[in-house]
Amino acid sequence: MTDTRRALLDALADGPVAGPELADRLGVSRAAVWKQVEALREAGLGIESVDDGYRVTDVPEFGGAAIEFGLDAAFDVEFHDSIGSTNERARELAAEGRADVAIVADEQTAGRGRLDRGWTGPAGGIYTSLLLRPDAPPAHAPVYTLAAAVAVTRAAREAGVDASIKWPNDVLVTRANESQSDSSDDVLVGDSGERGGRKLCGILTEMEGEADRVAWLIVGVGVNANVGADALPEGATSLQIERGEPVDRRAFTQRLLETYDELRSDPDSILDAWREHAATLGQRVRVDTPGGEIVGAAVDVEFPGALVVETDDGERERVTAGDCEHLRPV
Repeated sequence: MTDTRRALLDALADGPVAGPELADRLGVSRAAVWKQVEALREAGLGIESVDDGYRVTDVPEFGGAAIEFGLDAAFDVEFHDSIGSTNERARELAAEGRADVAIVADEQTAGRGRLDRGWTGPAGGIYTSLLLRPDAPPAHAPVYTLAAAVAVTRAAREAGVDASIKWPNDVLVTRANESQSDSSDDVLVGDSGERGGRKLCGILTEMEGEADRVAWLIVGVGVNANVGADALPEGATSLQIERGEPVDRRAFTQRLLETYDELRSDPDSILDAWREHAATLGQRVRVDTPGGEIVGAAVDVEFPGALVVETDDGERERVTAGDCEHLRPV
């Protein structure tokens, strides 16, 4: 979306605005204002001319113009009905020198997960990749991933879904009355033995940089929004399933972007926000790391996102990478 169109949306969000005033605000001709208004109408916004000027009468359920209308976050939105991979598109924009762009799609057909696993995102989801250029060293990159988990979790809770975060960045919904049994000394907590809850959202971060500076950072977020159970893998859930009705994807995406924008502007606040929404802290966990398995109590998270585990022999292990499972003593 062009800067002019974004500025027009911001002006219209304040109420009816006369054409000459819009032209002055945007620094363009009245003909250019009319052209931009027509483009927004083609994008699905209902805009009518009244005595006081132009007024928005209807906003689509989803789409680029819908998300940017009233958005209080420093992101340009590039929307796709369907795309292979929002992360791949973000890499293309990074190569062009772009920054602060949210690539959003209704459907994703060739996404990638951890360990380069392929996956698809069915229509009705919220698939977005945030292209950032933070003034930070590469070692600080994990905290920007944690911020995305916080943003999704807050948006989910505001939508009525009691989500929480499993370290480092899986957003889950765990039902306490559904748990697995096991004959081992530790059993997994929650209704999905693999994860300790039903997965609502996955997050994947990519980065390019030098020794002391991030060149660009892409945070890919895939939220199961208005997706039915038949379109989801085993162990997953969606906002629609948990709510019993569809979620307002426009409002959810706006809240996600606004919260993320707030958090990234104050990286020191991210860990406290993550702790507030964490399901992992206080749990007995098993973490498979490159150096072996670590079992114990998850007691804290340290900057930029390391999990602190107190083992049964009283040692404190600082885990920076690994697959985490929540356990419950038999």
